[in-house]
Amino acid sequence: MKRAPAALVAAFASALALHAAQPAAAAPEPARDVLEGEVVYHIFQRSFRDSNGDGHGDLEGVRQALPYLEKLGVTAILMTPLYPGRTYHNYFATDFEGIDPRYGTRADLQRLIADAHAKGIKVFLDMEFQYLAEGHPWWSAAMADRASPYNDWMLWDDRAAGIAEEGPFGLREIRHFGRDTHGVTTVALKHPDVRAYFDRYLAGWVDPNGDVQFDDGVDGFRLDHMMDDLDSKGRLTNLFEEFWNPAIAKLRATNPDLAFLAEQWDWKYGEDYLARADVSAVFAFPIHDAIRKFDAAALAQAITRTGEVTPPGKTQMIFAENHDVSRIASDPGISPERLRTAAALMFLLRGTPIVYYGQELGMRGAYDAGYTTDERDIPMREAFKWAATDAAPGQALWYRRPGERYWDQRYARDHDGVSVEEEDGNPASLLNHYRKLFALRAAHPALARGTQRVLEAPAGMLAVERVFDGERLVIVANLTGAPAAVPALAGDGPDLISGERKPLRAWQTALYRPAR
Repeated sequence: MKRAPAALVAAFASALALHAAQPAAAAPEPARDVLEGEVVYHIFQRSFRDSNGDGHGDLEGVRQALPYLEKLGVTAILMTPLYPGRTYHNYFATDFEGIDPRYGTRADLQRLIADAHAKGIKVFLDMEFQYLAEGHPWWSAAMADRASPYNDWMLWDDRAAGIAEEGPFGLREIRHFGRDTHGVTTVALKHPDVRAYFDRYLAGWVDPNGDVQFDDGVDGFRLDHMMDDLDSKGRLTNLFEEFWNPAIAKLRATNPDLAFLAEQWDWKYGEDYLARADVSAVFAFPIHDAIRKFDAAALAQAITRTGEVTPPGKTQMIFAENHDVSRIASDPGISPERLRTAAALMFLLRGTPIVYYGQELGMRGAYDAGYTTDERDIPMREAFKWAATDAAPGQALWYRRPGERYWDQRYARDHDGVSVEEEDGNPASLLNHYRKLFALRAAHPALARGTQRVLEAPAGMLAVERVFDGERLVIVANLTGAPAAVPALAGDGPDLISGERKPLRAWQTALYRPAR
């Protein structure tokens, strides 16, 4: 065996000594969930609260409602798009700049943000700028001049004939509540000028004064219909890497606390978004589906799989209803106990709860397939019931149109028991059940931050363990139509929701703190 040269041995020894002298590299900080501890309230603001008597919910109305939301326990609000549009929901912009005048002004938004922040409530905005509508300045400029650079900011089939490339869901035009029809098209998100525009645009919502203080800006965004290959057409591909991730990175470089909630287009688990897109959260659609079915086995499977695909530092939004689906209070076979169980599962399971406005009252409403316009969704977007009667101030009845089903057969009725006025002082009301769940989640770190594990349980029952920093809680849901004994795994203490220890009623969910 040959001996190594002395010079080589000396050099190796010197390198070892140098390495030993270097401080150990710091372990990377664990990924941070910016939504940890939040409970979000999803507002369809045109229907929420009307402050000036014109029938349209507005920003000042949301500001006036902050004491109600604070008492409920809300820590963040999510509002649907504010930019102008010809549709009542504003998802297809006629201008990305500014605010729909029926909602108010930028000054109104600043007052709302300031008052919300003073109460510890964050403000998130919904965004869908992958498409735009006829009448948008880019559209008008391109139609007026084929040499306009805006022609390249959108995807067109036949500019000379004025035919737009197919927009969302294969549509070229939309007929809507206003009873007219307008075109829609797709924005060329990968065009360098478009990317630069949206970098500036989003930064303007986050830091409107450019002072890098963020107290006057929004705290995050919901990214509607987010896709890596937009509409699966093969024309706008690799958008996670080439559009969304760079845009999010620029915003986070100035404000690392921003939240980005991605609505996955396929309404499944969102694995691809969580692995490849720099978002904070996706929506837990499989858990939503299982909650709506009150199916213990499906819930156990969805909870387990959701946990497997959600990496540290990211989360899933847990919900029972939103602006795109029928309200749970109109589901076949629904009962007061089922409504309470759906609420409990939202608040007790791992993830970030998001409550759709009026859900806490038991507001009803179902998709109306008889309409071919966006009127079909109005039943899920009825005016928030502040009072027992429509005539009361604040009711946002913008869709009042006698002769239409969504008005003549609307779900909300005078003195139907479903309103803040009628439920506020009733300890047994659904509203006060929600208030209790908000408070319970805030009081127990195991619910906001704890690990989660599905436990073995009798058929038709769901048992889930939540653990954090020495606190262990067990959720037990009886998802059967008959009373059931409390399983031994729940221990001997009372249900933390009701304060009692009794057999579980049909469809009841309870929370226990068993002895370790």
